[in-house]
Amino acid sequence: MKSNQLIFLLAITIYSNCGNVGDEHSNLFGKGQAVGIVDDRLVEASGLVESIANAKHLWTMNDSGNPAEVFLIDQSAQIKLVCKLQGIENRDFEDIAIGAGPEAGKNYIYVGDIGDNQEQYLTKLIYRFEEPKYTGGNKELLITQFDTIQVQLPDEIRDTETILIDPILNDMYLISKRESTVRLYRVRYPFTRVVMTAEYLTEIPFHNIIAGSISFDGKEILIKDYDDVYYWENTKGLPLAELFITKPQVLAYDREPQGESICWDRDGSGYYTLSEKVKDKNGKLLFYKRN
Repeated sequence: MKSNQLIFLLAITIYSNCGNVGDEHSNLFGKGQAVGIVDDRLVEASGLVESIANAKHLWTMNDSGNPAEVFLIDQSAQIKLVCKLQGIENRDFEDIAIGAGPEAGKNYIYVGDIGDNQEQYLTKLIYRFEEPKYTGGNKELLITQFDTIQVQLPDEIRDTETILIDPILNDMYLISKRESTVRLYRVRYPFTRVVMTAEYLTEIPFHNIIAGSISFDGKEILIKDYDDVYYWENTKGLPLAELFITKPQVLAYDREPQGESICWDRDGSGYYTLSEKVKDKNGKLLFYKRN
């Protein structure tokens, strides 16, 4: 039996012995508090990460069919800056992260054009550019210098909507969406200019995983589906493939009509979620404060 099959069987056993994952909700965090209503330009918000260069601001974007743009919003969900990526299309932007890059000491935004509802794209595209600092004034910034990271999955074409960047090792993780038990893949850092094949790690007993976030110290992990937010504490520094076989806590979550975004607050005081505009009702930025 292969090691990843053994890990998956162990996960199923642990989850089965512990009952349903969603039976009880943890009181680690409070209920979501709406801190702002999202601008009309963010009609299909997907992906969320707190900025490093711009304190108390967050990066997000729209998904498929919209311009190739990344939005900087403040903590009341108001747009402060729009970064326009020159010369590319938004095939299906689904998640966003911040991590290391080519130049030491700088932070880079990773825009994941990784969605694939029809399972038609052999190569996933992740656009990486140095995180801009907003100083007021001009509300738009044309991004002409960026890297295009190309990733293929080792097994078959799959829809993915979650990128995780390990803040310690800088590796990138992708989680598939639609399988009855989703799959975890790793792309080792540093990322090259050639097409890279992700490493399949294991299956995770979840379905419809649409967003995730690793805390800035690497010790806490969130992933979410449409109904729940799952939380792991990782003070022992376990690899994600081992961590995800342990039963998570289910956190407080006010179910959003089309909530496909989650991220940690940089200071660890809580986490944010953000939803799309549904039936002419704008999405809200929610904050879940740590108790």
